[in-house]
Amino acid sequence: MDGIASLITIDRFSPVPLYFQVAMSLEDMIESGKLPAGSRLDTEVKLADRLGLSRPTMRQAIQHLVDKGLVVRKRGVGTQVVHSAVRRKVELTSLNDDLRRADRSPSTEVLAFAVVPAPENVATALHLEPGALTIAIQRLRYADGEPLALMHNHLPAGIAPGLHPDQLWEQGLYQVLRTHGVQLRIADQTIGARRATTAEARLLGESRGAPLLTMQRTAYDHAGRAIEYGSHLYRADRYSFEVSLVSR
Repeated sequence: MDGIASLITIDRFSPVPLYFQVAMSLEDMIESGKLPAGSRLDTEVKLADRLGLSRPTMRQAIQHLVDKGLVVRKRGVGTQVVHSAVRRKVELTSLNDDLRRADRSPSTEVLAFAVVPAPENVATALHLEPGALTIAIQRLRYADGEPLALMHNHLPAGIAPGLHPDQLWEQGLYQVLRTHGVQLRIADQTIGARRATTAEARLLGESRGAPLLTMQRTAYDHAGRAIEYGSHLYRADRYSFEVSLVSR
């Protein structure tokens, strides 16, 4: 990767720290595919020399990428690109659709699929009577073969007759709902964070107590019916939400 240094832009008059400028340039190359998964970076010493930076500055830049899960340091190998993190705009889309658009090869493992009485919080979210029957689905979503998200969903029973777990191995839930004539239009969503339990960490390939992003969503159709309640967990080092803000 002799050309990496030539692609890194540094403004020495900018108030932005030099290490951060380097880290952002490298991150852009990873996100754009110029540095695909498996690419090896030059040593910190070589990159520092070529960019005219100190070794501590370059070490800080690389550590920033390590902390974000974009690269790893391997003994005897050096610094290697893992893959880009999944960035998801906060829109009413399914994770499966977003991963496909990002060329991240989604796959799914259906962990549970059953008709159960709605827990109190789910009944409230779906505007159902306490104990009303719902379809409860638990899935583990992968990106490029690596676990990314643990997803729990509830649908009012009868909302999609013929819905079968086999459909969810190859397709996203929203895509399956569309094939059953259910179109989602709007959703209420809350994003947060917490630490992984032992069971969650095992499924997601994380350590116990690792930080996870959380998302709770209630989605409605064109008639205003609550169709889906989702409670999802995402690996914080592999996933982020993007929001556009407008001043008023």
